[in-house]
Formats: sequence, structure tokens, C-alpha cells
Amino acid sequence: MTKTSRALGTIAALGAGAVAALASYDLSQRKHSVLRNYPVIGHMRYLLEGIRPELQQYFIERNWDGRPYDRDTRSIIYERAKGTHGEQAFGTERDVNADGHEWLVHSSAPVKQPGDIPRVTIGGPDCTKPYSMALLNVSAMSFGALSANAVRAMNRGAHDGGFAQDTGEGGLSSYHLENDGDLIWEIGTGYFGTRTKDGRFDPKQFAEKASDDRVRCVSLKLSQGAKPGIGGVLPAPKVSPEIASVRGVPVHEKCVSPPHHQAFDTPAGLIRFIAHMRELSGGKPVGMKLCVGSRIEVLAMCKAMIEVGTAPDFIIVDGAEGGTGAAPLEYEDHVGMPLTQGLMIMHNALVGTGLRSTIRLGASGKIAAGNDIVKRLIQGADFTNAARAMMMAVGCIQAQRCHTDKCPVGVTTQNPRRARALDVDSKSTRVTNYQSATVAEAVRLMASMGVSDPSQLTPRMLRRNVDVHESQSYEELYEWLRPGELLEAAPESWAADWNRASADLFPMP
Repeated sequence: MTKTSRALGTIAALGAGAVAALASYDLSQRKHSVLRNYPVIGHMRYLLEGIRPELQQYFIERNWDGRPYDRDTRSIIYERAKGTHGEQAFGTERDVNADGHEWLVHSSAPVKQPGDIPRVTIGGPDCTKPYSMALLNVSAMSFGALSANAVRAMNRGAHDGGFAQDTGEGGLSSYHLENDGDLIWEIGTGYFGTRTKDGRFDPKQFAEKASDDRVRCVSLKLSQGAKPGIGGVLPAPKVSPEIASVRGVPVHEKCVSPPHHQAFDTPAGLIRFIAHMRELSGGKPVGMKLCVGSRIEVLAMCKAMIEVGTAPDFIIVDGAEGGTGAAPLEYEDHVGMPLTQGLMIMHNALVGTGLRSTIRLGASGKIAAGNDIVKRLIQGADFTNAARAMMMAVGCIQAQRCHTDKCPVGVTTQNPRRARALDVDSKSTRVTNYQSATVAEAVRLMASMGVSDPSQLTPRMLRRNVDVHESQSYEELYEWLRPGELLEAAPESWAADWNRASADLFPMP
């Protein structure tokens, strides 16, 4: 027998022994029924299950039906981020006759695109330091949810592209500050980065940090579209010295973000707190972010604005289709109002109470392409924010591993080895490219619709198939209130909710 034959025989014997040992273990273990009935080969089931998302995304799903983002949308984001055209050949693959299909109404007399890209001035009558907001910005994502390199890349991209980055509720980190991009500092229920030792809002700490010139606006988070009405917990092992320092919490202790604020407990208290934050910030724009729960609650907030005599400078409406690093399935799928309904309720409530002219509205929830921006502007928004699209611009491949700390491209991880894969220099350029190209496409769409400025958009310009034979415009599908109409005499369809709403109570729906 040759040496090669003996070696092969040894390997075969070792292999057979390993299979026998595995089979013995599978038969004796009590955790997995599949392995007890199908020793050894049953492991194939778990192997295939582990790569199911990749098989689904790359080999099975069609270009237009992937979730949360289909391949066509992902491709547009990637191509624009890389500076290529993001165009498609041979026509649409979507069923344009399907119920619910929506489209923008073009004009037979398109107008010339404006020389300057439109922007939105944020700042009501009580704001002394207004801010010029871009039509598309980086939505709220915290350091901790994102890696340091992802935060850096988005901030440098925002700086170079002239748009804003929302910090998320995890605090104002050095990574948000080092590239001098414009920041919307988000304050959540945990008051991270501006809290006392017992977890309450710290006015002195807030005033000091809000005075930074890079902080252009402050946003008070009431709720989040992907998980409204729920707090959050960062397990003790993840509370590193760096995370603890940014958030102002003890190292290696469980970090809890409660579901409700301690600084106020009524709509009027909310508005007074926002006014207090604006004063502490030196007059910078202060607003709030929420996923709409009920129309009564929105009307209660409007009544509070009237009663207190001041209002937020902006309101960001987050839709239930918004994303998160992790949330219970019940919340992701079954709680919260979709962005279309929530945005139009907020817009109409502000119009009907005469407040809309001084409050700017932002829209957040699956904003990815130029048509998304135009659609939300028609529905009532003044500007839009994107989170997952910006993640894709820095390299996210929708692996849906955000909650595992095993992001394959270094976007949503605190693992240094994984995070180093994200190159800040190249990815920041992609963020700038993506935002610029997407806003430019939105402006080109508006010009094709005969519009040179977002203020000229009307609900007539967005239509939806209501069945196979008919479509209707948003003007026909929905009720649009006149300025001050709720104060004069609430229409019958709004009267019951208007009468129930109170500035002194967050109502039951």
C-alpha cells in the first residue's frame, strides 16, 4: 500500500468517525427534534435556513417585489451613490393597471428646471436662528445603532452635499461632530447626552451642547415609526465606555430608554417643553418627531399650541413603514400609522387650526427615490429624511443582520474588525452623490409636471388606481381643510375628534 493510499484511508476513517460521533450526539440531544429523527443530514436544514435571506434576495425575488426594499430601488440607490445614471432599459416591470398603483401627473408644457435647488427655511416666529433645510436629509440613526465609520461617512457626506444629518436619540457623539456636517440633534425619552444621573433632562448640559454651531436644529422624539409606543434596552455588555460616555449612562449597566417622557405629561406640557428647549438653545429651530397614533392626539397638540401661544418650528412625521435596527414583530407589522395617512392628518390639522404657515413638516419612512420626495411634498411635507437609503449609500446590502452586531459591511456594528470594512473617504462621497442625484431627479420630475417650486404642487398631481377601470387624484380621494376651518366650524367628518381633543390630556384613541 502506498503512502497516498494510507493517508486517504486515514482521512476516510477520521471522517467516518466524525460522522458517527455527530450522529451519536444528534440522537442523544433533546433540543432539536429534526436532528433526533434525521441525524447528520438534518443539519442541512439549518444550513439552508441560515442562508435563506441571501438565496431569496439574489436568486428568487423579482426586481420589484422584494421587502423592505425591492431590487430596482436598491439598484437605483447604489448606482446614484457611485455616480452612475441609475436608469432602466426596456420599460417598467410594474403592473400599472393594478389597484393602488400611483403615479405623478406630467404636463404637456414642462417648465425649465430652476437654477438653484429649492430649500426650506425652518424657523417660526419664536426662532431667532432659522435653518435652510435640504429637500432630502439623513434621518435619525444613533451612534451605537450605526458604527463610528458609518456615522463619520454620513456626516462628511452631509457636509460636502449641504444637507443635514439627524443624530438619532443615542446622543451627540464625537463622530457626529468631527466632519462639521449640519446636525439635527435628536433628544429621546432617555435624554441621552443631556441627562441627570437619575435619567431626567439636564437643562445646563443641553444648553452647552446645543450652542455648538454644528447643531442647527433640535428634534424631540415622541415616537418612532418602526416601534411606536415602546422604549428600548441596550444590554449591559453593549454599554462600552465609549457608548456610556456619549449617552451619559453607567458603563456595563443595562441602558433603558423608557416609552414615555418624564419632562411633560400633557400636550400643553409638550409645547411648553419645546419652547423651553428653544430658549435654552439660543433660539435655534426646535421641533418634534412622531409616528401618528390618532387624529384626536394630533388635534390635542394643535389645541395646545394655540393655548400656550407658541409652536414647534418643525414636525417630522415618521411612518409605520420606517426602519429600525431591531423591534418586536408585533410592533413592526401591526402598530403605527402609515406615512401617507399620518402626514396628511398632521398637515390638515395644522392647516385647519391656522398653524401650518409657521410650522414646517418633514416626512420620514421609505424615502429612496425622487418620486418618493415629490409624492410626500404633494401629501403635505416640506422636506424628507431617509435612513435605510443612506445606509445603502454607504454600503448596506439589506442583509437584515442589524440587531446581531454581525453586519457584513460594517454599517450597523460595533465590532471593530467588521466596521473597518467601511471606508469613510469613499463612502462619504457616495452619500453626497446619492443625495444630490436623488434631489436633482425630484426637481426634474417637478419640472416635467409643470412645477418650478415645491409650493406649486397640488393634490391633483398625484393619482391612484381605485379599481381596474378608474383612477382618482389625491384631491378627490381625501378631504383637505381650508386655513382656519377647524377654528371657524369643524366639518362633520372632523367634529367629533375636534371636540374630544384637549390641550390638557393625551387622549385614548
